[in-house]
Amino acid sequence: MSFDLLHINAAIAAHGAVTRVVIADIKGSSPREIGASMLLWPGGQSGSIGGGALEYQASQAPQSGLRRYPLGPELGQCCGGHVTLVTEHFTKPIDATDVFIRRIEGEMAMPLPIAQLQKARRNGSADPAALICTAGWLAETLTPAAQPLWIWGAGHVGRAVVHIASQMPELEVTWIDTSPERFPTTPPETVTLVPAENPAPLMAHAPRHAQHLIFTYAHSLDLALCHAALLRGFDFCGLIGSASKWARFQRRLLALGHAPTQISKITCPIGDPNLGKQPISIAIGVTQALLSHNMNAKTRHRSALS
Repeated sequence: MSFDLLHINAAIAAHGAVTRVVIADIKGSSPREIGASMLLWPGGQSGSIGGGALEYQASQAPQSGLRRYPLGPELGQCCGGHVTLVTEHFTKPIDATDVFIRRIEGEMAMPLPIAQLQKARRNGSADPAALICTAGWLAETLTPAAQPLWIWGAGHVGRAVVHIASQMPELEVTWIDTSPERFPTTPPETVTLVPAENPAPLMAHAPRHAQHLIFTYAHSLDLALCHAALLRGFDFCGLIGSASKWARFQRRLLALGHAPTQISKITCPIGDPNLGKQPISIAIGVTQALLSHNMNAKTRHRSALS
């Protein structure tokens, strides 16, 4: 995980002051990974470092600094490991580029591993989710820009996918359908709604690295969106439907002039049929496939840098 500068600065602006607790090191097993964090303010909290007694103790020990917690019976845990938490208070916006580096405690000069991370991040060769805690210093790479995800269709499946995707800060969700009435009356605040009587031309305005999930109410509209997506380019495009529907679409897209290698970049069917056909079951499978795609892309990127 990485340091979400926009989220933290927004919390500071909203609440005046926030306390951040982050898992900086792990020995053995832990309910959350290095970099998992939570924000605290009077009367509220966001994020999680694993819940339970560990979160409670961390929230009751608000002094800045490093603390090591054994994950044993005294915390109601059976992990058997240890976690090192860093607690910090922020009262004004944070200004950082590439890597957020700060001394947490002590008087030592910046350690070499942190200086190396700073250099690697600036030349593009660092792990985008790196965290280093050493010799009283903490360095975290900044969260990259969110991945644009365009969801086409506000039916049952579209709503279920938006419900899940809107809770993922790494995704920037744009939701499109043919009229305002097709959207829920209280959509997630983080989602951009775009009603358009003829949605397909909007595809030309999508970022070329956007991801698309197509769940509209009409096969003709689905086909028009697939055609427009192939013309525009994309990082990922998933279409809901059966194998027979996709076979028909492939023939139609070939007739529209698209090469088989291009058409094959569209994923159809999407989801996991073993999870069932309920909208939320389809949404879970679709989201899992999208997350797997994104994780594989990150793995390939890291391998290319190593």
